[in-house]
Amino acid sequence: MIIVMEAGAHKENVDRVIAEVESLGYRAHPLFGTDRTVIACLGDERGKERIQTLDSLPEVERVVPILRPFKLSSREVRPETTIVDVKGVKIGGKALVVMAGPCAVESREQILEVAHAVKEAGAHILRGGAFKPRTSPYSFQGLAEQGLKFLAEASQATGLPVVTELVDAHQLDMVQDYVDMIQIGARNSQNFFLLSSLGRAVKPVLLKRGMMSTIEEYLMAAEYVVTNGNGNVVLCERGIRTFETYTRNTLDLNAVAAMKKLSHLPVTVDPSHGTGRWDLVPPMCYASVAAGADGLLVEVHTHPDKAVSDGPQSLKPEKFQAMVKTLRAFAEAAGRTL
Repeated sequence: MIIVMEAGAHKENVDRVIAEVESLGYRAHPLFGTDRTVIACLGDERGKERIQTLDSLPEVERVVPILRPFKLSSREVRPETTIVDVKGVKIGGKALVVMAGPCAVESREQILEVAHAVKEAGAHILRGGAFKPRTSPYSFQGLAEQGLKFLAEASQATGLPVVTELVDAHQLDMVQDYVDMIQIGARNSQNFFLLSSLGRAVKPVLLKRGMMSTIEEYLMAAEYVVTNGNGNVVLCERGIRTFETYTRNTLDLNAVAAMKKLSHLPVTVDPSHGTGRWDLVPPMCYASVAAGADGLLVEVHTHPDKAVSDGPQSLKPEKFQAMVKTLRAFAEAAGRTL
């Protein structure tokens, strides 16, 4: 259930409603919008009749059920899109945000070179993996904390905020010491213990869609983070597994429009993993903007042929720069800035 307060409701009346909700054994989760405050009541649905009686309290406009299973992530609770601030870079507003960098941090020289290249081309956030969950245990697994240190140095050198992947809840505090946004990859999108632990994270979360997750399952994954206390979640469509073999995955741009309709969380797209082919990345970036994406996650490497992971889907810096230049026209056509 959600309790919608009247526009301009006084703080003392909002606090009174929260107290009444909690006295009934529910957890009150207030959401402060630009026009009004909405209070989500989380608990056993069988007691919803008791919540409905709170419509008689001062400055309560109405009490309505939340129909979606993803309660706090739903537009039913928050009609306006959430804007997530990543060290000054705002995702979810008018500006299209481009996150770029290598799949994996391979060396200090490599990440510094790529960081300067994507910064010059117009990227807003640097991406790079220090921990790499791989299908094969014999594949490169990342530089771990040393990789995080290289990312932090690249961030300081360029001024770009950094996003990197977290694979283990026990490493949360360490990762937060070095980066500005925490990525949860497709393989961990239903690791519910890990997702719940991110509720205590002080950094925003970039949550990728699982390769076999339905849209509802994916939004329920986001709910694990939000309901545990961290509302700064950015969704990322990165392709799903289908019968098609020409591309690495099938980039589901239907999901971008659907999630923008269903959820107030900002939506980004990773066309690099979605296609697995560098030549398909630019057109899918353009299409993602047309579908309503708030941002893009693009893999860039100075020497893709020598990359330890995902070389075939990585753009060279000059290709990335050309793509960003063309992207500006698509962003403008979609009513966005870049």
